This record gives sequence, structure tokens and C-alpha cells, in this order.
Amino acid sequence: MATPSPNPHLSMSINGGATVSAGWAATQPRRRRTVDHSSRSCLLRPSYGSTRGFGTRRIAVRSASQKNSSPPLMTTEQEAEDEVVLESPAHFRIYKSGKIDRLNRPPVLPAGLDEATGVTSKDVVLDADTGVSVRLFLPKLQEPSKKLPVVVFFHGGAFFIESAGSETYHNYVNSLAAAAGVLVVSVDYRLAPEHPLPAGYDDSWAALQWAASAQDGWIAEHGDTARLFVAGDSAGANIAHEMLVRAAASGGRPRMEGAILLHPWFGGSKEIEGEPEGGAAITAAMWYYACPGAAAGADDPRLNPLAAGGPVLEELACERMLVCAGGKDVLAARNRAYYDAVAASAWRGSAAWLESEGEGHVFFLGNSECENAKQLMDRIVAFIAGG
Repeated sequence: MATPSPNPHLSMSINGGATVSAGWAATQPRRRRTVDHSSRSCLLRPSYGSTRGFGTRRIAVRSASQKNSSPPLMTTEQEAEDEVVLESPAHFRIYKSGKIDRLNRPPVLPAGLDEATGVTSKDVVLDADTGVSVRLFLPKLQEPSKKLPVVVFFHGGAFFIESAGSETYHNYVNSLAAAAGVLVVSVDYRLAPEHPLPAGYDDSWAALQWAASAQDGWIAEHGDTARLFVAGDSAGANIAHEMLVRAAASGGRPRMEGAILLHPWFGGSKEIEGEPEGGAAITAAMWYYACPGAAAGADDPRLNPLAAGGPVLEELACERMLVCAGGKDVLAARNRAYYDAVAASAWRGSAAWLESEGEGHVFFLGNSECENAKQLMDRIVAFIAGG
């Protein structure tokens, strides 16, 4: 696995006169600094309209604790509340008050027939109180009587941005349904920080159970829930892992044939071999605002499945798993460590690994026609088919 090389266009600035501890412990006073690292893609989709990688990124982070450092001077309480504590300039800005600005949002596409692929989509509200919904994608039926595998898909976006209906994910899932000949249930879970985790996990778990129960007419008529898969990219792949853990805790129900983890968002309080300097700190910063109630911080087993006290990997509730990474992704080392741990465990399933050489985080969303993206889609299709 290639080690990411320094990227001068990407920096993490530590605000408030303190360094960020990856474990969110007390901080020590230091001068403000800017750290440049490689492929620091912030676990987000590519900027809208981009064709490769993530371009310029700057993550601004204010530490969660100022116990051992002097806080920045504020003239009014309102100014303090308006302080930016976490920022990815192309995607979002989070304030101390908990408010979030979502920037450069891709358009939301309506459900319906896609003439180019023959895939038809529709939206179903699962919970009117929370607004949680799913978008179903039904490919053109070559054999109307043949039942299709069902893939429950969770979109990425660091738990902060994106939706099942965004142009980014509507187009990707539409392509997946067409290429693999599967019925896809794309989950529109609630987002942090307005709805901190575990809200997104809970919504996804409810959607998975709903899909497995075949309550919807499309699933009942055309779906084969005996061939149920979970899939997702980045934060969505993190959710897919959590669904396997929850299913294991529920006696292996719902039963899942496979899991497809595309560039999964995993982290930890300490950097691991092959992980770029500062990578763990950025993941920890984002996790803090996505899941502020995590007692173990970045070593919460939902973010760091390999941490002490984490899930027993041999109990993951699926029969097969495909883990994919980008060779230049800051998460590549974490992705490989996860795959290696699953493969080395007493889990009775079969695990497969695919690394896209020279590619960054979720590159396939912004450049679906490049050769590596096509190879990745081909591998996913083959995996679902049983290969």
C-alpha cells in the first residue's frame, strides 16, 4: 500500500492557541500552527464539478478542551457562539453554538425514471416524525419473474452533509443498480451536528430492518431479501460496519449475505503505521462533533473497531465482505488494518480487498468514468454476483 505523499494544498489549522489531541484530552498551550499533509480529503465527497481527488482542503479545528490553555478573547457572548470550531471550506462550517453551514451543496434530484439506464427510483418516508426516508432504485427488469439482490446503501459525507437524493449519490446509486442488476435502498439518515450520533446509526438500523422485512411493494415483488447486502462509502461504510455489529448483537438478524465497504471512515486516538502525520487528529476532530457523547473519544469502537473493548470481529453478521481503499487516501492504512484484522479473525466468512492505486478518498464519485472507477464498479458487480 502506497504511503500518501505531502500535499501542500491541504492544511489543518489549530485555532485558539492549542493543539488538538487525537483523543480529545486536555490540550497544551502552543502557538497557532498549520500542518500540511497528504490527501487530507476530510472524508467527504469530491467538490461538486471536480474530476479527480479533492483539490484544496483546509480543516480548521478548535480543541474541545481549553483546560490548560488560554481561551481566545471574545468581546461578546454572541461572538463566542459565532466562533467557527470546525471547517472544511468547500463543504461545511460548524460553529460553537452547534450551527452548521453546508456549503456548495449539490442539487437534489427528483426520483423517477432515468432514461439512460432504465432505472426507476422512488422515495418512501419511514418515519414522519423524524423525516427519515429511503430512495429505492429498481433497475430495468430483464426477467420480470427473477428476484433481485437487495443492497441497502448508506451515503458518505462525514455524517454532516449529503443525502440519498443529492446529485452525487442519486447518480452513483443509479449506476450501481443498473450495473449490478440489484434493487438498492439508499438511506436518508439524519445528519450531525443537529442530530448527533447515534441518530444516524439508529435511522440506518431502522431502514435496514424495514428493507429486510419487505414491507414495500417493490421489495416484496422484485427483491430477494435472502440475498441482502449492506454497502456505503466513507462515513456510510462506517455505518455499514455498525449494521453488521448490531445484527450480530441481534442474533444474526437480519441475515446479510455481504457487506461492501468503500473507503470506510475509521480512526483512532493514535496514528498507526502508514497513516500520515496528523491524520488521526483530523478524524478525531470530526468525530467529536459528529458524536460528542462518545465516552472513549476517537477510540469509540464505532470509529475504531480495532480498539480495546471493540466488537468481536469474528461475529460480524455477514457471509462475505469487500473492503476497498484508495492508494493515496489518508484512510488507506486504517482500511487495510481493518481488512487484515477481519481476515485474521475467527470470522467464518470470506473477505476480499481492493486498492485503487494512485487514487484519493471516494475518487469514484467525482470521476466515475476513469479507468480505476470502472474497475471498482466491475469488482463490486462481481462481488454481488458471488465472485
